[in-house]
Amino acid sequence: MVLNLPAPPRHSPEFGHDALVVCDNLVRIYQSEAVEVQALQGLDLLVQEGEMIALVGASGSGKSTLLKVLAGVDSPTAGGARVAGHDLVDMSRRERVHYRRHVVGFVRQQTARNLVPYLSSRQTVDLPLTIAGTPRAERRARTAELLELLGVGHCADRRPAEMSGGEQQRVSIAVALANGPRVLLADEPTGELDSETAAEVFGALRTVNRELGATVVVVTHDAEVSGQVARTVAIRDGRTSSEVLRSDETADAPGRSEEFAVMDRAGRVQLPREYREALDLTSRVRLALAEDHIRIRSDRSDHGEDA
Repeated sequence: MVLNLPAPPRHSPEFGHDALVVCDNLVRIYQSEAVEVQALQGLDLLVQEGEMIALVGASGSGKSTLLKVLAGVDSPTAGGARVAGHDLVDMSRRERVHYRRHVVGFVRQQTARNLVPYLSSRQTVDLPLTIAGTPRAERRARTAELLELLGVGHCADRRPAEMSGGEQQRVSIAVALANGPRVLLADEPTGELDSETAAEVFGALRTVNRELGATVVVVTHDAEVSGQVARTVAIRDGRTSSEVLRSDETADAPGRSEEFAVMDRAGRVQLPREYREALDLTSRVRLALAEDHIRIRSDRSDHGEDA
């Protein structure tokens, strides 16, 4: 007798199963005396391997907190966070040290925190390689390769005080890349630089992304940075609110940008402030489902707008 048993139910793939960086309903709460601050409020984010993206947002939006979590400096309060298969929620202390040395590189805004004032550029890039136990000949070759790639080979024997701000930051990027991390995280890397020098630093980051294949995540408060990267993710009130995708420019088709609102896995969408103010949208709105769109209007208005 043959029994025709029903096929087992198919499980949907895990959220972000094919992404290099995954934030799943990520929450980070700080306790400051009697005040509880929720810096991240259920943030969702996926970054594919080989991408270069910018995270933008006002001060206090949660973008720097997110970068600290991804860098392994801070731990999530709730939700999930994975980078290159490493679970940032359940990571042991030993695993965290390995993660910060080999999986991610971190560039801070203040170059004084990236470089050692009494060491030359060559010595500073060599330092993380020495700590990792890399053989001397390999260290020498890797250091020279990175400094040349980032256009600061002429600074190999200079100390930080003997370099410009842009040169210091490009050497800082070389230091962060010394051990070949899969992800490079940069927190306001151009915050202390003029526009021309900032463009040079972003050019260096694009070179790293293109030539070394490193995935690059840059945090900045400058919304104009969207012209420097293919994807810009805006963070507001601890959640991702919108994305700008920029197509590459070609001879036949000039690059163009398109902005999208981000809907999280709970179905939440943050409407831009100018939209809310223009239509007088406050605590409640009227929704109507049409064939191919959703209609949103104020609960005090008889006039709707498509969304």
